[in-house]
Amino acid sequence: MENETGRKSRAAKWRGYAFNVLLFVVVIVGVRTWQQRDMVSGAAPELHGVTLAGLPYKLPARPAQPVLVHFWATWCPVCRAEQGSIAAIAQDDPNVITIAMQSGKPEEVVRYMKEQGVEFPVVNDPDGAISSAWGVHAVPASFIIAPDGNIRFVEVGYTTGMGLRLRLWLAGL
Repeated sequence: MENETGRKSRAAKWRGYAFNVLLFVVVIVGVRTWQQRDMVSGAAPELHGVTLAGLPYKLPARPAQPVLVHFWATWCPVCRAEQGSIAAIAQDDPNVITIAMQSGKPEEVVRYMKEQGVEFPVVNDPDGAISSAWGVHAVPASFIIAPDGNIRFVEVGYTTGMGLRLRLWLAGL
């Protein structure tokens, strides 16, 4: 009798764990769906501007290699945690462009980057026009553009450097 009660107790415990895991997954999927609600898909929108280094930038309609388009903000603590990975990828791969979303004037963004000790190509988006065209409401947000010009992957929130590198590699296949 005790053995049967113990089994029922363990089964109830595992059902509770399974329910909690399922609930966690549903909440995460719901939040990600809400964050990505207006983000573009299919063909990458036009993207052009001048980087903080003063160089013109235009996203090719059909890039030779996959491109990482990364939206971030100086006021975003998650972006700050991820910026080292973005800098490392940009150092290894010239096909990275970042957009500083609603982060102030160019000199303010440059000062922030110097204070943080990071370097990567940045197009400033002080009024959010570029971000709006891409449907970005939350940062960090990353788009991987495949050589056919289509958006292959979209990520909102913290993503590891390894995860971004893997997605860039997969987009090139």
